[in-house]
Amino acid sequence: MNISLIKKLVSTDAGFSTLALRFPIALIFIAHGAQKLFGLFGGYGLEGTGQWMDSIGLEPGYYMALLAGSAEFFGGLALLVGLLVRPVALMLSVTMLVAIFSVHFANGLFMADNGYEFGLALFAVSISLMMSGAGKFSLDNLLKQRLS
Repeated sequence: MNISLIKKLVSTDAGFSTLALRFPIALIFIAHGAQKLFGLFGGYGLEGTGQWMDSIGLEPGYYMALLAGSAEFFGGLALLVGLLVRPVALMLSVTMLVAIFSVHFANGLFMADNGYEFGLALFAVSISLMMSGAGKFSLDNLLKQRLS
């Protein structure tokens, strides 16, 4: 594998401040992914989430649920430890755009009306992490040091 590509993917000039973004957002994504994949925290699991996704036109629903749940759950785990944060944040930002425009946008901004407010916040944090990288306290930073 191309070492310079890996260095670019794990590079970060951010300090410790990204922890304030990574940790809470990671927990949120992990929980939402666990709802979709495993039915935890009141979720419907893959079958139920897949049926719902079919019903709103995201087909095939089972595979869309698998993709969204995996992006959120495993992406959240990667954010938590700070591993491949830039590509993971890109993947999560796309996931949030799909959620915003396929489910929430027509309902307006506010969460009380099932609007896109929360998805927009998750999208913004994902974009911020994509631009900044993981920060000093991360596996990305450790990899970068070992590759230098």
